Amino acid sequence: MKLHDVVEILDAKLLIGEDRHRELEVKTAFSADLMSDVLAFAKSGSLILTGLTTPQVVRTASILDAAALIIVRGKIPSGETLQLARELDIPVLSTRYILFETSGRLYANGIVGCVEKIGGTRDGES
Repeated sequence: MKLHDVVEILDAKLLIGEDRHRELEVKTAFSADLMSDVLAFAKSGSLILTGLTTPQVVRTASILDAAALIIVRGKIPSGETLQLARELDIPVLSTRYILFETSGRLYANGIVGCVEKIGGTRDGES
């Protein structure tokens, strides 16, 4: 799925990334408000879904080489957070859907989680 499809599915605003990232291909996502969980379980190239708006979420997305950061519940990050995302070239979207609904909408449209369950793998991956 392309990032522009994600924008449409979530009725989201692309705050950072403008046209440059609209054609970015994404297949997986991880949802959490604990950045330690994101670091432990998310995979490179995934969408990161969270309700947090601090610079820490952008730094976490950068460390993971995430495809994009999706901020839920209609929150808009501060100018400082958005500037950091711009500097680190991380697309940031904002949707009014809650975290559960955002995850469900993406899953229903073919985006899968980075891991299916703890201690397991997704589709035979190690």
